[in-house]
Amino acid sequence: MESTKSSTSVRASLWIKKPLALLMRESSGDGNELKRTLKAGNLVALGIGAIIGAGLFVRTAAAAADHAGPSVTISFIVAALGCALAGLCYAEFASMIPIAGSAYTYSYATMGEFMAWIIGWDLVLEYALGAATVSIAWSEYLNKLLEKFGLDIPYQFCHSPFQTSLDGVTGIINLPALFILLALSLLLIKGIQESASVNSIIVVVKVAIVLLFIALGWSYINPINHTPYIPENITGKFGDFGWSGIISGAGVVFFAFIGFDAVSTAAQESVNPKRDMPIGILVSLAICTVLYILFSHVLTGVANYKEFGTVGKEASVAYAIETYMSSYSWLSVLITVAILAGFSSVILVMLLGQSRVFFTMSKDGLVPKVFSELHPKFRTPYKSNLLFFVFVGAFAAFVPGDVVGDMTSIGTLFAFVLVCIGILILRRTNPEAVRPFRTPLVPVVPILGALICLAMIYGLGAENWIRLLVWMIIGLVIYFAYSRKHSKLRNS
Repeated sequence: MESTKSSTSVRASLWIKKPLALLMRESSGDGNELKRTLKAGNLVALGIGAIIGAGLFVRTAAAAADHAGPSVTISFIVAALGCALAGLCYAEFASMIPIAGSAYTYSYATMGEFMAWIIGWDLVLEYALGAATVSIAWSEYLNKLLEKFGLDIPYQFCHSPFQTSLDGVTGIINLPALFILLALSLLLIKGIQESASVNSIIVVVKVAIVLLFIALGWSYINPINHTPYIPENITGKFGDFGWSGIISGAGVVFFAFIGFDAVSTAAQESVNPKRDMPIGILVSLAICTVLYILFSHVLTGVANYKEFGTVGKEASVAYAIETYMSSYSWLSVLITVAILAGFSSVILVMLLGQSRVFFTMSKDGLVPKVFSELHPKFRTPYKSNLLFFVFVGAFAAFVPGDVVGDMTSIGTLFAFVLVCIGILILRRTNPEAVRPFRTPLVPVVPILGALICLAMIYGLGAENWIRLLVWMIIGLVIYFAYSRKHSKLRNS
């Protein structure tokens, strides 16, 4: 009788945890396995591929125009600090638990199934909506490139129905965004190694272009554009420039760092995850942070930040080059092509991360089996890739980029907070576990990481808090209606 009561209590508990030993057994498990083909260099390239993209080439200008002005460089430093602290926590988890699923898997082991579901549902905001945001930016830059050759896509077929041009034309559907999502979804179905090889080539190209813009643009910096470096907050509203603007700007440009944690979703496809996962996460983050600070300093020095809110709002980098660096007009074409390639690699990694998170959730029974069904030849979750193409495509085609971009940022920041808290919990509940990489200065690092991420969430404003809340309510309905009943851990 006592055993039956105990069993009932466990099944009823929202906080049932997945033992580390069970997680490790599953990673070498039941024949439904992903192929281990990625090495440390692939993982670093995967991280850079995900990080450098729309955040740098689009969100930098948006944060400067609306929140921080030239001090967007400080916003990048704040965002980088939060990411670095969370990254150290991610690295410990990824080396301990080399399973696909990222923060979802870590939460299942440390905080229980209910929190694991919340974080898994939250990661849809990071990966799926992140891919949608970047595909919208891809569409903008494609139009900019076509204009150079006397071509263009009609406004109504490359913008959301919620957007209207200066000439009064209202958008209908964003077809270029749908096109790039479909092409990359098909590439992911073909295989992770092929996707990683394409990504590595793109990474080399876009890092070279970023360095070229920094080198050539440095001599075009106009000191007047950096004066004052921290514009005064005239309205008194939080986030309208001043130091509060720097915090809000950090929440916006935080999108530029999304991706380093996507490395952890490929843990089950890494040849030596215990060694290579920390390298992939931390090295890619360090490289991109340096590039971001230099890039944003040059961009806001070449053009005045106020222009990025009006005439230079779309394809801001190309605008700055064409307007103020006319002797390098060839660079505008080259950088636009490189940006398109760079955006493609970001979308690729975001879609990869999303399908791998749901692959793991599906194997746990929390989402339908279709998300973990592998292609008989390519051994990739092909049905999941196709389903997420439809889901992501709906946002990319019909929702403006700034809306999905902020939703992505707040969702990811929330995930980072939970990962930082997870390290504190696991150090207390499972202190003897083997940790190939240990987060230094615990509890200081995870506590600071959580606090900085919470500050950036605060800076994103009430509108985004409400969106996050609505998204979480939808997730809770799904959990109690389906996931809790089908959980394999509860029913084993």
